[in-house]
Amino acid sequence: MSTRELMKGNEAMAEAAIRAGVEAYYGYPITPQSELLEHMSKRLPELGRVFLQAESEVAAINMLYGAACTGARVMTSTSGPGFSLMAEGLSYIAGTEVPVVIVDVMRGGPGLGNIAPSQGDYRQVVHGAGHGDFFPIVLAPSSVQEAVDDIVLAFDLAEKYRSIVIVIADGSIGQMMEPVTLPEFRPLPEKRPSWAVTGEPGRPRRRLTSIYLHPEDEEVVNLRLLRRWRQIEANEVRYRSYYLDDAEFVVVSFGMAGRVSLSAVRQARKQGLKVGLLRPVTVRPFPTQALRDLAPRVRAMLVVEMNSGQMLDDVLKAVQGRTPVRFYGRMGGVMPFPDEILEQIQGLVAHPPAPEEDPRALWLEQMEHIAKPHTL
Repeated sequence: MSTRELMKGNEAMAEAAIRAGVEAYYGYPITPQSELLEHMSKRLPELGRVFLQAESEVAAINMLYGAACTGARVMTSTSGPGFSLMAEGLSYIAGTEVPVVIVDVMRGGPGLGNIAPSQGDYRQVVHGAGHGDFFPIVLAPSSVQEAVDDIVLAFDLAEKYRSIVIVIADGSIGQMMEPVTLPEFRPLPEKRPSWAVTGEPGRPRRRLTSIYLHPEDEEVVNLRLLRRWRQIEANEVRYRSYYLDDAEFVVVSFGMAGRVSLSAVRQARKQGLKVGLLRPVTVRPFPTQALRDLAPRVRAMLVVEMNSGQMLDDVLKAVQGRTPVRFYGRMGGVMPFPDEILEQIQGLVAHPPAPEEDPRALWLEQMEHIAKPHTL
């Protein structure tokens, strides 16, 4: 019978990956995810597996690339600045069609920023992650337990689709301690997949590359990646819904902001307000159809994020003007409190937005009164 343990988020994610069968980890320390790397540095050598602290994130992602080409189960972790450095290598990995898992524990930015929790990497990870046409799967947990579960899921999805899978968790999830139930140990793979480059005698020769000099050949690869992505969109959309059956207003929020929003929604329900929450678990593929179906039957939506509205654009695209949308965000590592979001819900119910309202413009006007003034 599984027992619950009190664990820090970073350490829990590392242990989940170990139990999911990760064979090699390559990374570079950067706060607020360094404990993940530290846990790997102790546990992997104990188990006879590979841990290597690279000289930089650029080196780490290319080591990950090489190991992934052998068919090994591999991962790395980083934060925003490190993820930026990994972008070129991620594109090579995508073009070569090998599975990897990456954890991005997000911090305040842009630039070096700070080590406080943020969701400012959403646009970079979900709509970027590297040059060219490719589509990473992105999971967004809202608790340490969900982060543990998402790590295991990440390896399954990466291998199923020969894809990059990224788990985005803000710094609070990486640093907080919560009770978790860890997965059972999975056996390591007994043999490498047929596509892998291993150098073993007697195997047919394999060639893995992301270089296709003839445009027609590159187009074939891009079409193959797109067809695979269409399968992912059809089969792997995940989200959590709360109180939506009779909701007249809906909050849309992901990760830790979604967790705080749920507290606010529960308080609003106690006040008799018909409010629900939709929390995307896969932010790519995004639950577009769920929001599209929901939009015509609700009076308005409120998007809550710990950034300037990076997911807001995905929500607006999904609802296509079928319901008005308002936005509330905190930036730079500032976390919203439930009472802040409750106040936004109360304002939404009392004064629903007009269809032509610009959600960012109204939010920026609010922030003039909310944000603490600071002079450089």
